[in-house]
Amino acid sequence: MSNPQPEEVRTYLLDLQNRICQALEAEDGSQKFLEDSWLRKEGGGGRSRVLEGGAVFEKAGINFSDVHGSGLPPSATASRPQLAGAPFRAMGVSLVVHPRNPKVPTTHMNVRFFYAEPKNGEPIWWFGGGFDLTPFYGQVEDAIHWHKTANQACAPFGKDLYPKFKDVCDDYFFLPHRDEPRGIGGIFFDDYNTGGFEKAFAFMQSVGDHFVPAYQPIVARRKDDDYTDEQRQFQLYRRGRYVEFNLVYDRGTLFGLQSKGRTESILMSLPPLVRWDYDWHPEPNSEEAKLYDLFLKPQDWLNYSTT
Repeated sequence: MSNPQPEEVRTYLLDLQNRICQALEAEDGSQKFLEDSWLRKEGGGGRSRVLEGGAVFEKAGINFSDVHGSGLPPSATASRPQLAGAPFRAMGVSLVVHPRNPKVPTTHMNVRFFYAEPKNGEPIWWFGGGFDLTPFYGQVEDAIHWHKTANQACAPFGKDLYPKFKDVCDDYFFLPHRDEPRGIGGIFFDDYNTGGFEKAFAFMQSVGDHFVPAYQPIVARRKDDDYTDEQRQFQLYRRGRYVEFNLVYDRGTLFGLQSKGRTESILMSLPPLVRWDYDWHPEPNSEEAKLYDLFLKPQDWLNYSTT
């Protein structure tokens, strides 16, 4: 097994952040990302970039972090008690995009690398990440494109990876208290070190590199669609589900807070506007109902028939 090379991962992640910012700025056409570099008292730091008030993106946040410390937080050792108290280094790029137009889906992506040195034993490392899509007014064309691109990211590394990581994504981005998925999923993986460092790193890069080809064409197709105030209000209502997941279940949020990361960067994923309505239900056979009836149920989008 080849030795881990954290500095190579760091270089890639910084470049990935740059490339995604450039792509989103080009699609928005009106605003640029503001950069905020920060240091963590316990070790390490990061580079947060936020675009707000854009013509297309109401808020987009892309965070790079590279933190280290003398012991992993509880969220990282709950299933790995042997790592309790082990020195660690964790780095990654994480983003959430909240479009202004409700016809454009919200999206999330992250890729990350963990490295720990247990007191008794060999160093332990792994990659994780993925991307998922959260439409408000779903389009079959978009869902098929999204999942086909996710499959393309996985295919060179094994035909079993896409279906495996799609199922993991469906299971993870699920709100038990609502008994519903957060969106149409995508791929999600963790604890990945298959084939040694170089091969596992190449897989993580493939996932990161396929995000823009997965998302940008959807934005370009939908960003100029007309919408009503009622549809905008439904978007704000559905954003509430996003907030609930991020604050209650998201492991990245928990890790960041428990490891004493920078709160502003951790919570930059939250939308600028959101609403909750008491016991709201969509009208039967409406476009809003279609979201629940079709898109918020796991589908085999690679083989979905439009006839």
